[in-house]
Amino acid sequence: MPTHAQIAAKLLRDAAAFFRTLGTENPPLKDQMDENATVFDQVADLVEHDPNAELQDPEA
Repeated sequence: MPTHAQIAAKLLRDAAAFFRTLGTENPPLKDQMDENATVFDQVADLVEHDPNAELQDPEA
């Protein structure tokens, strides 16, 4: 049975793939959709590798 973190990571990666598809189908939005996809992939990595970690405050 998958963990909640594994399911969340899969959903995030599926969303990233969706954004990439949108960018491919709509060239004026490609750069923004690729950026969105990258963020979703990065968050999926965070959830997979350390689901209980906290983000660092950039001003700290």
